[in-house]
Amino acid sequence: MIFRNLLTARHVSVEPLLAGATVFALTAGGIAWLTKSFAVADGFWIAGTVIALAPAVAWVVAALRHGRVGVDLIAVLSLLGTLAVGEYLAGSLIAVMLAGGRALEAAAERRASKDLRALLAHAPRFARRRIGAEVTVVPLAEVAVDDLLLVGTGEVVPVDGRLLGPAVLDESMLTGEPLHVERTAGEPVRSGAVNAGSSFEMRATATAAESTYAGIVRLAEQASAENAPIVRLADRLAAWFLPLTLVTAGVAWLVSGTAVRAVAVLVVATPCPLLLAAPVAIVSGLSRASRLGVVVRSGAALENLGSATTLVLDKTGTLTIGRPAVVEVLTAPGHDVDEVLGAAASVDQMSAHVLAEAIVTEALARGLQLTLPEQVVEEPGEGVHATVAGRKVRVGKLPTNALDAAWAKAALNRARLDSAAIAWVSVDGDPVGAVLLRDPLRRDAPRTIRRLRIAGINRLVMLTGDRAEPAREVATVLGLDEVYAQQSPADKVAAVREEREAAVTVMVGDGVNDAPALAAASVGVAMGARGATASSEAADVVLTTNRLDRLADAMDIARWSRRIALQSAAVGMSLSLIAMAIAAIGWLPPAAGALLQEGIDVAVILNALRALKGNPATEVELAAETEELLRRFAAEHDELRDAIGLLRDCADSLVSGDPAALQLLVKAYSFLTDKLLPHERAEELQLYPSLARPLGSGEATATMSRTHAEIQRLSDRIGTHIALAKAGNGIQQDQVEDLLACLYGLYALLQLHFVQEEENYFTLADLDQPTEPNHDANNKLGRSQM
Repeated sequence: MIFRNLLTARHVSVEPLLAGATVFALTAGGIAWLTKSFAVADGFWIAGTVIALAPAVAWVVAALRHGRVGVDLIAVLSLLGTLAVGEYLAGSLIAVMLAGGRALEAAAERRASKDLRALLAHAPRFARRRIGAEVTVVPLAEVAVDDLLLVGTGEVVPVDGRLLGPAVLDESMLTGEPLHVERTAGEPVRSGAVNAGSSFEMRATATAAESTYAGIVRLAEQASAENAPIVRLADRLAAWFLPLTLVTAGVAWLVSGTAVRAVAVLVVATPCPLLLAAPVAIVSGLSRASRLGVVVRSGAALENLGSATTLVLDKTGTLTIGRPAVVEVLTAPGHDVDEVLGAAASVDQMSAHVLAEAIVTEALARGLQLTLPEQVVEEPGEGVHATVAGRKVRVGKLPTNALDAAWAKAALNRARLDSAAIAWVSVDGDPVGAVLLRDPLRRDAPRTIRRLRIAGINRLVMLTGDRAEPAREVATVLGLDEVYAQQSPADKVAAVREEREAAVTVMVGDGVNDAPALAAASVGVAMGARGATASSEAADVVLTTNRLDRLADAMDIARWSRRIALQSAAVGMSLSLIAMAIAAIGWLPPAAGALLQEGIDVAVILNALRALKGNPATEVELAAETEELLRRFAAEHDELRDAIGLLRDCADSLVSGDPAALQLLVKAYSFLTDKLLPHERAEELQLYPSLARPLGSGEATATMSRTHAEIQRLSDRIGTHIALAKAGNGIQQDQVEDLLACLYGLYALLQLHFVQEEENYFTLADLDQPTEPNHDANNKLGRSQM
């Protein structure tokens, strides 16, 4: 029993107590020696050596049971050797070194439990079964195939089944997609989905143990259990250092004929740089990462993160924001954007639907004044209607025969092209506009992907439960190597396992459906800011801020820390090799060797502490004035982006022959000269010069400066066309073609230019990120918008 306890000592966090005991023994022995109580001093030092020797033997035995010969074996031989030849001070010094290194590692490796409590907490435990007119609540284990079940609003679907009527479901826990889905009678429904509409009935097609959600839990448990123990960096280096040490000690013993010479070799060969320097560098890396909002749960995870070459990413919530946002508002002739959006938001402020929240957020961001609606009625799957300022406003679905107008058909086509959802807006029964919504790409995603490539990731793979079209679009924009769409949790696990067989693989995700894949990866990274507890529990790394670029920061830190650890170990071991040679020829006794080794320790530990400061080659220092400028121009982008649509509207009016085309053209030109061009000039004169230092060169913004010149040229050309049109009493036919080229070209150029600036420059600063809404499944009401 005692031996078994020793073998499991590392799992009960005894390392700090062990380190304290060895330090006390060394200190007490030193005090006794100074008072000339040599026997007492030897007693304390022997005690310290024995205290460290017992768990060290247990650690060696545990490593041998796993088929590994680790760095601890040299320490055990050194401790035994010092006791055998009476070099007790040397033994006590080695004990402090050994215990200190283990305490550092233990501090780095204490990690949260992987028991997937959040997965189990979300899993349903009861079901409402209907027999005739009677509905009873029964334990989930009692549900049998063909049972008739009732699922109320906000409840979790208990088992897999088939719908007996229409339903609106939130399947984000299964697929990661934030948009609700509408199912019809006869369609299958999976356990773990949340009823986001009115109550519905279903016929069970599987028991709880055989249903989808139980399968996700099993996948996560199996993936966690199958991961092999990670070999420490110190153990890998010890694979060649250990035999070299034993051979040198043996030769010294044979040549000199005394065991003291061999012990002296073992003492100076005790791998302090491995036992201390490497853990110090790793712990320093963990500390630095935590200050950036990256929680790395073990030193081994940081080591693996630093050597990874393959990155697998989920889409929703990882590469995209993870919630829908308004991307465009289209209006019927005679209506403007603010009117349509304001009416829709006034009604939607009384709805808990995920799309309604996006519409209200957009309206408030534009500074629109909302009106409190009356007689609000929400129909799950259809929409919401209410009375606003005496008019009947409806947001949601519209009858098919109401969508025959050309503008409505154009809106449908735009939604298909953009893979967007549509919220139709009608007033007093007449369609007046359409709000297009989609889950937008994270602003920092492209720059982060580029940084990860530079950091050593040579394969980028996306796994998503979303449809193929939006997945391919995101992959194309980011330049990913592979994309797999419509992936179930089991598919994701299989793909991660396949990638892991070829290289050290990092998986990034944010939802419950990602938890099994995170557990299966070499390193699982969870986007923890969105509150996906299950994925955070299953992950080795948690990003506590809603910023994907922190992943690139974490990899930079991991690679720098690993580099420092290897550098410290290499320098320290080289010095130890020199000391071994001196000890082998008899010029260095054990006690003096132990003191010399402590000097080497101090040197390599000081070097290892450099990991706290980070790699200067990857550090981007922003002055406070520069960060303030970035905030200012980012806010101006948000204000200007919607107005850019004036250019396209003006071009569309020219194509259709609208008599008001010139008036609209003048309005667009006023926007260019009064707002857009002053913004671009301010960027050129204020922002770009201040970015020269953090970017390393003024040439870094040269391409953006050239774009500014082109924006100015096209704007001037439009102004010339206006002057010609006014002189000729209207836009002449020979002007139309060039005007269209200017307007459409400038619109496309500005869209691209804004995105480039936001990706390349604005992400350098920790700008305010949009907060994630806290959707309570029990308060969700469904509405299909397509």
